[in-house]
Amino acid sequence: MDFDDVIRKRYSVRSYRLDPVEDEKLHKILEAGRMAPTAANLQPFQIIAIHTAGRQEELKQIYRREWFVQPPLVLCVCGIRSQAWVRRDGISYLQVDAAIVMDHMILEATNLGLGTCWIAAFDAQAARRILDLPSDIEPLLFTPLGYAADREVDKERKSLRDLVHYEKW
Repeated sequence: MDFDDVIRKRYSVRSYRLDPVEDEKLHKILEAGRMAPTAANLQPFQIIAIHTAGRQEELKQIYRREWFVQPPLVLCVCGIRSQAWVRRDGISYLQVDAAIVMDHMILEATNLGLGTCWIAAFDAQAARRILDLPSDIEPLLFTPLGYAADREVDKERKSLRDLVHYEKW
């Protein structure tokens, strides 16, 4: 798929088929995350691939929507705060790095015909407990991963005129 098509076709899938995700496709998606640029190339992240079979009720403690656990997989991007690059003014780029990793994986999933949905409004304490995360690991983002059962929706976006400034504000 052409890159412009990938960007246009990606949407937040909220209904998934039960079809398994092929190992080769999962590997390509995880590889896309690994290749994501991070501040100072520190790669302060880990990805957890979670099979949903038999764990639906447990995983719904992290995010309570039924469609979150419909597909065969859920991916979680975790940050390692102690490894993140920090700007001189104290701003950590951990969340920026995690967002880029997730975006790379979501775009690759779209490219491979799979659906995803960016999840940030989850219960972090439940995620910590269920995923058995060490204290220095922060769950930052989730996405279900599977084949969409719904249809691509038209995206409403602001115009470039409303979003872009040239040279100055």
